[in-house]
Amino acid sequence: MIMSRDENARRSRSMKIDTISFERVAEFKYLETTLTNQNSIQEEIKSRLKSRNASYHFLQNLLLPVCYPKILNIKMYGTIILLVVLCGCENWSLTLREERRLRVCENKVLRRIVGPKRDEVTGEWRKLLNEELNDLYS
Repeated sequence: MIMSRDENARRSRSMKIDTISFERVAEFKYLETTLTNQNSIQEEIKSRLKSRNASYHFLQNLLLPVCYPKILNIKMYGTIILLVVLCGCENWSLTLREERRLRVCENKVLRRIVGPKRDEVTGEWRKLLNEELNDLYS
């Protein structure tokens, strides 16, 4: 695949090396990562987040705060679910929007694992702030 911003580089339909002709494609799957000629990973991230949802729902009963200590649940999240999402991420070139999308999904799962926190001043239950999640998971 040729990835180029130059439209002329993508005009021909095939590429020939010696006697072998290779067809040009807009995208292909390599090592479980979908690569496109525009170097866009939005669809890849979308499919990874679907896989994350499936793996989370499969392990949902194990990741409840009541079953195991929170720190163990966070470690299970990091070794099982996060691995599903980030496998092959070395090929990604993230924009700020995509990075934020991944961070939001990560915080969402961590909030479910950790559960609500009782506010010491008001005595009411509240969700953990992003900084508090980062301190727990770092």
